[in-house]
Amino acid sequence: MVQGTSSHAGKSVLTAALCRIFAQEGYSVAPFKAQNMSLNSYATPDGGEIGRSQAVQAAAAMVAPRVEMNPVLLKPEADSRSQVVVLGRPEMTLSARSYYDRKAALWDVVTTSLDTLRRDYDVVVMEGAGSPAEINLRQFDIVNMSIALYANSPVLLVADIERGGVFAQLVGTMALLEPEERSLVKALVVNKFRGDMSLFDPGREQLRELTGVPVAGVLPHFFDIHVPEEDTLGLPEGEADSGGEALDIAVMRLPHLANFDDFDPLRQERGVRLRFVERDEQFGAPDLIIIPGSKTTMADLDWLKEQGLAGRIVAAREAGTPVVGICAGYQMLGRELLDPDGIESPRPSASGLGLLPVTTTFLGDKATHQVSGRVVEGLGILGGSDGAPVKAYEIHMGVTKGEASASPFMIETRSGRDVSLPDGALDEEGLTMGAYLHGLFHNRELRRSMLSWLASRKGVSLPESGNEIDQSAEYDKLAAFVREHLDMELIHRVAGLGG
Repeated sequence: MVQGTSSHAGKSVLTAALCRIFAQEGYSVAPFKAQNMSLNSYATPDGGEIGRSQAVQAAAAMVAPRVEMNPVLLKPEADSRSQVVVLGRPEMTLSARSYYDRKAALWDVVTTSLDTLRRDYDVVVMEGAGSPAEINLRQFDIVNMSIALYANSPVLLVADIERGGVFAQLVGTMALLEPEERSLVKALVVNKFRGDMSLFDPGREQLRELTGVPVAGVLPHFFDIHVPEEDTLGLPEGEADSGGEALDIAVMRLPHLANFDDFDPLRQERGVRLRFVERDEQFGAPDLIIIPGSKTTMADLDWLKEQGLAGRIVAAREAGTPVVGICAGYQMLGRELLDPDGIESPRPSASGLGLLPVTTTFLGDKATHQVSGRVVEGLGILGGSDGAPVKAYEIHMGVTKGEASASPFMIETRSGRDVSLPDGALDEEGLTMGAYLHGLFHNRELRRSMLSWLASRKGVSLPESGNEIDQSAEYDKLAAFVREHLDMELIHRVAGLGG
């Protein structure tokens, strides 16, 4: 099990690395995180919903993602409440206190899921959440030391030296653990080191003396290995420039922004500047505006209006700037949002931005599907994309309809079943587009066609695209990096896998 002294210490990435390493050694491997709190989620092949980080770890392990890998997913909403997704399906929305009161029932789900994975795979690499030293919440724990004790699992404790105070992080965490918990911690890992590695050599022995636990290694901060981020803490502040300014793309950084890795391929394109905008003064004069997904559509729509960004988006579109909405962003682009049963908000309705002739009604059933299809309306921003293949996934609770709008996409398979379902809407000029398809920009042919259209319209040259990132090769690079800097003989020994 990989646990951390804090959130964003590097647990998810190290878990992915270990999954790939053990898989490379011939073991069948599964990741497991009992409880994940994230708005970045993913649809499994059978239509369940899990945290995106567990889907990433499954890919690193070279196995298909399944709901047992993340049996409890919490998706924060407004007003300190979260939607509780259990075994891939939304169960209810609860406050923190109400959620903690359900520990017994959820514990059975968590342990049964873990037992299933342990039967089906040679190795299970578990990930904790936050810190195991949150002693005020110990009685409610189902994701850190409680599950490590249940499985009698050795624990690697990871600390982020970039945050400062790494000795206090590790020694303090160990001091706050109960004796039986402390006995499970078999190695320490110092993560995100910058500079001369030899400067930390004395620290290794000092940590061993203070904790009684060896340091398995010190991992340098890396920039040349691409692993999808788990949460918005990993998003760059301000703007990201991938090597030029031929095109300027502004993504609205909503308070409850979800599935933000939708835009990773745009950030990696040469000549594209991708900016995350959260204030009016940051808006600028983008060549493309994107409204992303959100767990709380109506609340985040209110935020756009309060920040003055809604007005800027509408004015920019009226001046000819293309606007794309993904999932909740698609819903916001419509004329009206209806919530008669209070699924999404206590308000029964809200006015949208009015840029698409569609209306969204929120329903209790959540659509979670992996899909494939093609572009069927090559107009405007989709000019030159007609017939382009699309692979994506859906995660939404609304149904969007409109009589006068063209649907730019035709879904042909959905959760493995053959279908013929239109998706999304495109206005008459082809400059406002909405769709429920997460991962849209991961489709290279479609993405390059859209960017080329934008560049031609602006009268600029877009650099040739570099090689598409081979994600599997990135996991191999990550595995090699961790092998180089961690004592893998120690890791194998404490994991009971030999040396």
